[in-house]
Amino acid sequence: MKKNSKVYKFVCLLTAVLLIAVVVAGCGGGGSGEKDKEGLTKIRVSHQPEFETFQTYQAIQGGLDKKAGIALDLMYFDSGMPQIEALPANQWDVGATGGVPMLMAALRYDAYMIGLANDESQANVIMVRPDSPVMKTKGANPKFPEAYGTADDVRGKTIIVTTVSSGHYALSGYLKALGLTDKDVKIQNMEQAQAVAAFESGEGDILVVWTPFAYTGLKKGWKVAASSDQVGAGVPLVLIANKKYADENPEQVVKFLDVFFQSLDTMKKEQANLAEPYQKFLKDWAAIEISKEDAALDIQWHPVYDLKEQLVMFDNSKGQSEMEKTMVGIAEFFTEQGKFTPQEKEKVVNSGFVTDKFLKMLAEEKGLTK
Repeated sequence: MKKNSKVYKFVCLLTAVLLIAVVVAGCGGGGSGEKDKEGLTKIRVSHQPEFETFQTYQAIQGGLDKKAGIALDLMYFDSGMPQIEALPANQWDVGATGGVPMLMAALRYDAYMIGLANDESQANVIMVRPDSPVMKTKGANPKFPEAYGTADDVRGKTIIVTTVSSGHYALSGYLKALGLTDKDVKIQNMEQAQAVAAFESGEGDILVVWTPFAYTGLKKGWKVAASSDQVGAGVPLVLIANKKYADENPEQVVKFLDVFFQSLDTMKKEQANLAEPYQKFLKDWAAIEISKEDAALDIQWHPVYDLKEQLVMFDNSKGQSEMEKTMVGIAEFFTEQGKFTPQEKEKVVNSGFVTDKFLKMLAEEKGLTK
């Protein structure tokens, strides 16, 4: 093809346009500056089919976001790692995820942990079928008197779990309580809905799930061998922010927190009274059906903390904050699993990803002090 031909010029022009399009698409941007039909700034909120999403959902249903001058846009992810894998393309701005994927997001993409959605230590459970030998022995390790099973009962068994998740962290704590590690069992990685279906069909010996999926298991007669809080593996469900978005739009992050905390405050006050709306939310947004009683129990199993409480939990003025210590424990889990090298662990622990910057900004707006 001759360089002075019209065809050649057209191809060059077309190539340039496509390259520009690719660059623009790669930049993500998305929520940053984008407006909805009413002219409100959109904020893309990354969520899973879980309890914490209900708080954002309720805020949207009640118009709290619009009153704050923003439009929250819920984005669905099956679990934590798919959320984190979407970060490099800037597919979302803020959201909620488990403490375990939060660490991975901080190491790989410098994501910020900006708050606490809830405590899900009671909501991650190790389940077995009713005839499992695991249920024959309780408190084999006197340090964990509520946990069922012995090393011999569990060693070599196939365990279905969503890996690199809060459930995996609960499993690690359970195995450690029995004197075992992941290497002593067969790990089968599945997303939660798939895991429940597989276990029902006869696959695996042990299942690790979180609520509301755990309620499906209970209805089928499966037994809880242990919950994460019963084996010293308490896990937070955290609020996370895309670093690029948060650095460029701190005021929008604060607006999101404001709206989220308003909904959270209602949750603290109303508790079981919100069981029916929560039940409806799960059905409408996550296609999960649970009873009103289970909905009330799920609310009870997810303690939430208001802004004043979180300011204390994130305060590091006298050394490591409570939340920093919690995340260090999870980082040690990653290192033991071989997901982090000791050097990577030190890097993420000292990166300052756990930040109270945005909580403080909101507190200042509200006229609150520690």
